[in-house]
Amino acid sequence: MRISIGRRWAAAVAAATAVLALTACGSGAEDAGAKSGGETPAAGRTRSVQHEAGTTEVPVAPKRIVSVSVTLTGHLLALEAPLIASQATPPSPITDGNGFFSQWADVAEQRGVQVVYQGFEADVEKVIAAKPDLIIGSASGADSTLKVYDRLKAVAPTVLFRHDDLSWQELMTKLGGALGLEENAKKVLTAYDQRVAEAKGKIGTPEHEAVLLRDNNTDIPVFTDASAQGALLGSLGFTLHPIDASYAAADNREGGARKDIVSVSQENVVKAFGDSSVFFVSHSADEIAATQAKPLWKDLAAVSGKRVYDLGLDSFRIDYYSASNIIDRIEQQFAS
Repeated sequence: MRISIGRRWAAAVAAATAVLALTACGSGAEDAGAKSGGETPAAGRTRSVQHEAGTTEVPVAPKRIVSVSVTLTGHLLALEAPLIASQATPPSPITDGNGFFSQWADVAEQRGVQVVYQGFEADVEKVIAAKPDLIIGSASGADSTLKVYDRLKAVAPTVLFRHDDLSWQELMTKLGGALGLEENAKKVLTAYDQRVAEAKGKIGTPEHEAVLLRDNNTDIPVFTDASAQGALLGSLGFTLHPIDASYAAADNREGGARKDIVSVSQENVVKAFGDSSVFFVSHSADEIAATQAKPLWKDLAAVSGKRVYDLGLDSFRIDYYSASNIIDRIEQQFAS
């Protein structure tokens, strides 16, 4: 597999955090045990973790974590958590053959992470067979296991987190705290912030506002500054073009009550987007070309001015790995 600039950089940071993980501390009680010369400090010890489904006593040093949320798996890999298996999606253009997301699939392979089950219906029997000592899952999205939480917690301590109402950095910090890997999280986030500053310095101040979108052929979901994608572009110095409410789709199909997405009607693209540059989220090159060829889109300033950009197939679910890849792509297209 060809390794991109971002993946080489990500691997370097991961290597650094691997060293840190060996010395990452747990609770104060754990440290006290180590200093007193007693038995292995983590043996039998737990920490209380508050999460979406309640409060759970989690092993201080879990050895066999199973992820029942493919969305959270990338965060766990970036934290260097002892992940042995993960839920996977059906294979698609944004995954490898196992159904692991392409931005971190090679990392999972290198670490021997197995597929615990494939699809969005939780297979508790297969989770049992994996013999986890900790289960990490989601309380939101298609991979939510909230409805089977009682069954999962009977297998092993289980914690569930939402991933749709906070940034990937905030989610990584939460997971790091739950697993006692706070220092790993800080290390990765510090390196990421340094990468953002480096790329921002090369990009300079973008001349045009930005619109991030997906083309559903019916409506057009546009990512606002409350979205992970919007926050990422904002960190690089881009200003997102505000969408006037009058141009929203009649039922705001994709967004609804959400603040991170607003849906725009196809007939309003020119008025809604104005002179902004356009960034496609998770589209193939052929799909982007097909959208630009539509009659209404031909009149869009971004199309005529050749200011249409591809954030990559991995730009829908933002984690440490996909965020790093997006930065690489933007830097390549905008660096002077």
